[in-house]
Amino acid sequence: MTGQSDRWAELTGGQAGEEYAQRFARLAESGHDIHGEAAFCAALLNPAARILDAGCGTGRIAIRLAELGHSCTGVDVDSSMLAVARRDAPTQEWLLGDLARLDALGLHPGFDLVLAAGNVIPLLAPGTEAAVVRQLAGVLRPGGLLVTGMGLDAEHLPLPEPPLTLTEFDHWCTQAGLTLRQRYATWSGDPYRQGCGYAVSVHSRPSE
Repeated sequence: MTGQSDRWAELTGGQAGEEYAQRFARLAESGHDIHGEAAFCAALLNPAARILDAGCGTGRIAIRLAELGHSCTGVDVDSSMLAVARRDAPTQEWLLGDLARLDALGLHPGFDLVLAAGNVIPLLAPGTEAAVVRQLAGVLRPGGLLVTGMGLDAEHLPLPEPPLTLTEFDHWCTQAGLTLRQRYATWSGDPYRQGCGYAVSVHSRPSE
């Protein structure tokens, strides 16, 4: 998520961290599996992979992936979300930053996987989407994966209508040198079909 004019900031005012964390805590307490994204990513990775959680929020996914033995860095523009992540996992790396200016954070490139879950792409500041995809692709190692999850209709978004299409997203990925490898309708791996309201996409950077 990016800047003060991003759609997330407009929705929440940048103060949603505790409420967001409590919502997932309630889901976990009621028996829901809240680790679907982490399990999906872990299945794509070799042991001790390097992961960037872009738009990490409260760190739920990055913390779980670290528990599974991976090295995870989280980046988010919302300081209230990062405050929760830092409290829950103080030894992990959490960076406050704008995904459209990821290169300003001094990250070492060569990540095995970059994750943008939780509607990160649709909630970016309008007009920054292609730049963000380019930045995310730029920190991947050759053969590395960009994994994204996004709603495609109002039922799967906190917005009245989707701000982008899969065609546009795939075009930005192609411009950034990425190739679509797999696409699903859920983090559980259900097949994606045209018209699905949600898409989990796996794009890859070419191997050198």
